[in-house]
Amino acid sequence: MRTVHSLKELRAILRGYRQQEKTIGLVPTMGNLHEGHISLVRKAAEAADIVVTSIFVNPMQFGANEDLDTYPRTLIEDQEKLSAAGNTLVFAPSADEVYPDGLARHTRIVVPEVSDGHCGASRPGHFEGVATVVSVLFNMIQPDFAVFGEKDFQQLAVIRKMTRDLMMPVEVIGAPTVREEDGLAKSSRNGYLSEQERIIAPAIYQALQTTSEKIANGRDDFPVLAQEAGDSLREAGLRLDYFNIANSQTLKPAAPEDREVTLLAAAFLGTTRLIDNISVTR
Repeated sequence: MRTVHSLKELRAILRGYRQQEKTIGLVPTMGNLHEGHISLVRKAAEAADIVVTSIFVNPMQFGANEDLDTYPRTLIEDQEKLSAAGNTLVFAPSADEVYPDGLARHTRIVVPEVSDGHCGASRPGHFEGVATVVSVLFNMIQPDFAVFGEKDFQQLAVIRKMTRDLMMPVEVIGAPTVREEDGLAKSSRNGYLSEQERIIAPAIYQALQTTSEKIANGRDDFPVLAQEAGDSLREAGLRLDYFNIANSQTLKPAAPEDREVTLLAAAFLGTTRLIDNISVTR
């Protein structure tokens, strides 16, 4: 496995693979990798001959007072995990390589509608930063496939719409959420949790499961269900950001006639913001 930091070197290597008619899969990450990320690498390897994992802590998707400066940078450990997983190439560019004219002067991608609400409402500009950096990575690497985790359900929807709307020749693949034994979705930010917070954190998944069971049993009073779930999270000791029930395709508030709905939740434990979701077919 090789690690490169420049676009010039990256493209030279990928040109050689393409000359061999190899297909290329991309797994975009911000590093500090855990088993959830590694599952994306394995899924990419099922689809493509060559797997490129990018490691870039993207400043454009962090808002004011978020954890850009403290976000863990663990390149050496990440390289070891990726090598063991059979990854082919690591691309770890600097911010100057991705945004050569600086953030303020860089062209930005706005994906309407699916970026609204949920995390888009809580983190203004976040999905603009996500869509922009993913479009840059797609153009840098020109993959045939790109794999993203379903834990970030709204992010996946944003990327799928962007790819479709801009006619990008990339097949976007969603991969199931990887969880701890107690149900907590694996996340790089879980490492911020104190011992006591870590005990409380699975309440998010429990609330999602309980609500999904109520829907499966026939309830369709979605605003009331969301209120009940939010109350349960507050009682467990979390500070609720949102608990929403949405149409799985549009991410707009679910209606009783919707057959596929997704429950999306975000909450804080201390300063740590956790997100999760479950989809239900009715």
